[in-house]
Amino acid sequence: MTVIRDGEVTLPFDPADRAEAGVTFIGRIRSPWAKGDSPRNLRQARESGKAARIELDLAYIPALEGLDPGRQVILLYWMDKSPRTLAVQRPRHSTGPRGTFSLRSPARPNPIALSVVRLTSIDRDTGVVGIDAIDCYDGTPLLDIKPWMPSIDVPPGWQPDA
Repeated sequence: MTVIRDGEVTLPFDPADRAEAGVTFIGRIRSPWAKGDSPRNLRQARESGKAARIELDLAYIPALEGLDPGRQVILLYWMDKSPRTLAVQRPRHSTGPRGTFSLRSPARPNPIALSVVRLTSIDRDTGVVGIDAIDCYDGTPLLDIKPWMPSIDVPPGWQPDA
């Protein structure tokens, strides 16, 4: 059951009922997190010092070719425990309601999350891939792995916050 906070707005339909394309989960993310004890974001997950891993479906092991430990990758995963009907949310860290598309909240029409992680190990026999940290629940379905490339993924003119 989704708890609706003051100022939140739900969609008049369930986005899952409007599915137009199929996706295939390529594996599962194994993490130390469960509902009620997960970090709020990847920074907090890294600060915890708790590593995680991917258990890739064996059919996709050949797709790891070209990746090595130490490489940074983008993980796209399906936050399957998240509500999908919130259009406006009221996050605890915000002073008021905000549109779902202005937030990194897992509650969204398509609960796709993105994290940039560092590969710590790759077992090409079992499909187990170690990652430095993750902020999702144990067993979260994995959609894709993409290489993170600074020349492509860092916006032009980007300057880190001082």
